[in-house]
Amino acid sequence: RQQPTPPPLGSTRRNAATMRVLTTSFHFTSLTLLASAFVDPHSFTRRTMVLSGGYNADVSRDKFFNRETSSKGDFSGPVTKKAKILSLSDPNDKTNSALYNGDLPDGARLLAIGTCLEDFDVDALHAEEPNVILVSHLGARQALIQLLDAFPTVDWVHSRSAGIDFITSEGLAAKEDVILTNAKGIFSSTLAEYTMMACSYFAKDLPRLMRQKQSKDWNKYNVLELRGATMGVIGYGDIGRAAAKLAKAYGMRVLALRRNPKKSTFDPYCDEVYGMEGLNKLMSESDYILVAAPLTDETRGMISADALSHAKNDAVLINVGRGPTIDELALIESLKTGGLKGCAMDVTTIEPLPKDSPLWELENVLLSPHNMDQTATFMQESTDFFINENLPRYIRGLELFNRVDKAAGY
Repeated sequence: RQQPTPPPLGSTRRNAATMRVLTTSFHFTSLTLLASAFVDPHSFTRRTMVLSGGYNADVSRDKFFNRETSSKGDFSGPVTKKAKILSLSDPNDKTNSALYNGDLPDGARLLAIGTCLEDFDVDALHAEEPNVILVSHLGARQALIQLLDAFPTVDWVHSRSAGIDFITSEGLAAKEDVILTNAKGIFSSTLAEYTMMACSYFAKDLPRLMRQKQSKDWNKYNVLELRGATMGVIGYGDIGRAAAKLAKAYGMRVLALRRNPKKSTFDPYCDEVYGMEGLNKLMSESDYILVAAPLTDETRGMISADALSHAKNDAVLINVGRGPTIDELALIESLKTGGLKGCAMDVTTIEPLPKDSPLWELENVLLSPHNMDQTATFMQESTDFFINENLPRYIRGLELFNRVDKAAGY
């Protein structure tokens, strides 16, 4: 019987190598198919970005609240400690009625309400050992420190506002054992809507429309598109990101400036992210400049004459953060001399804006009295967040939403 001829040695090696490749490919494909059956691709992408420090990482890790994306907490776990609350607030503030008169979570109790230390019976309250202070009174800076000194048992202070510049102080920063939280994520969406309205106000020349309507003048004119324009966001926190989200829906290019650019590395709503040293670069590249930064020692006057000098002469500046972040005299000069096309201001350095301020008279300025987040329920929603989200976390020993760096001011 004739024996089969063995294959050449080289051919055997090639066949073995081919089989190894095919086997490896099969295992990889199988694992991929298996993973895809059990892993939501959107969740996988988000978690991958979180692990690398990418966009929305803090929200994904349950560090910050966002009224659009955060789901209601599941607080079925046991209560591990009581919350004994002092409210540094106006007793007649109806938006706090849920706190004053409503049902608090089991284990939480409101002890007293007042706007200054004298409103609280310190001797009687010592026996209660209060451990939580809610702040919703704008004149609370000194009173808060006095209460913290009077009641060393307090370990958590919550601000009903997102901005905390009305309570920050060296004394508060020195309270290392006190956690400070705020209402970040409550007011962002309506300020984002205002931002886009302000962009359209200048792009479509609404003042001209109103003048022509008043004079019954049917006169056509060219308008600008927001699509393709660049929005620069100074202070890319929750408000800035909410505005960027809408800007992207309009087809705009978005630049972001923040203290820690790595937090927005994979953010789908911004095209470029700069550190604080990139301010002038952002000013020079933006058609619409949104200032949404908190007021701190670092940000006070950051939009200076020098920064404004780098802006395009057809750029529009929009401020929804805090008035003192902008050098107002330099801004007025730029608006008068054509350094800027226009400005939309929901906040000013002095509020109410003095009657003799040139901003009232400038036609290229859109003014609003710090009310573009003032919906009928906005403060009530903030109080509800304290009661229904953070308070249940506190009494169960869970991590609180919206922790603030007391020294940095945000």
